Amino acid sequence: MKLYDFDGMFDKKLSDYISKNVGKFKEEEWEDMIPGMYAKFGDTVIKSLGVSPNAYYAAMSSEELIKCLRAHVKNDVPVSEFLCKAIESRTECADMLIPLLESGDEKLKSYVVNILGADKKAIPVYMRLITGDADEDFKNQCADFIKENADLVIESAIENYKNGVEKPLMLEILSKVTARDDRVFDILIKEFRGGDDVPMLAGYLAAYGDERALPYLMDKIDEENIPYVEFQELKYAIEALGGEYSKQRDFSGDEYYELIHSHGAPSADIFEAFTKGASENKN
Repeated sequence: MKLYDFDGMFDKKLSDYISKNVGKFKEEEWEDMIPGMYAKFGDTVIKSLGVSPNAYYAAMSSEELIKCLRAHVKNDVPVSEFLCKAIESRTECADMLIPLLESGDEKLKSYVVNILGADKKAIPVYMRLITGDADEDFKNQCADFIKENADLVIESAIENYKNGVEKPLMLEILSKVTARDDRVFDILIKEFRGGDDVPMLAGYLAAYGDERALPYLMDKIDEENIPYVEFQELKYAIEALGGEYSKQRDFSGDEYYELIHSHGAPSADIFEAFTKGASENKN
């Protein structure tokens, strides 16, 4: 099977085009244009092949597409979006991809997860993978898709949590469950009441959306000497669950409070950006 680096071909054409049009467009304009140019390239006939990238893959059988993906990864030839989309377009390819998730090639598994995405057939396999010895980036990649289908894995997530297996990930997954389940609620409350990372755990309660958590959040936010960061996240969680906290609190001397107000900007806006950044770093 002949492997083609279509992304490399596109990069060369793009480089030539940019060189011929220096100064015509701003950097932001180039960024807006490139995705459309890439999509157009997919339907452009390459003279040396006599076929476009999309047509090249469309002519393959599903088995050949999977074989092609494996060959690209094995031979370190860049995998183009055209190949990935061709595989995604064949419903039967999902069944062929799932066994590859349990192969030993980490790079191949990462491509497979990206292609399968939140396919319900893959979710149980993702759950097994995140409890194994895969690297953290791969586990988080799987977890992102699991969270979109958290209701499918309630039982295994609870079991893993009870056994101390990947507890942080299990809590995050359980917070995304949409079904009202007392076991899930009790776990999230237990962790909130006994955990150290109050902002994160309050966020899990907000994400789960069970208003029974309001009294626990109210008790916590009323504590004296509560840090400003915790106060703001608790206030957000309370409001997300339909509650309201209107007591005036004095945070003079708090490091983050002073930092925010020293910049003379609305505290809620800055705090939101601060907590969002912290959350993204954790994920």
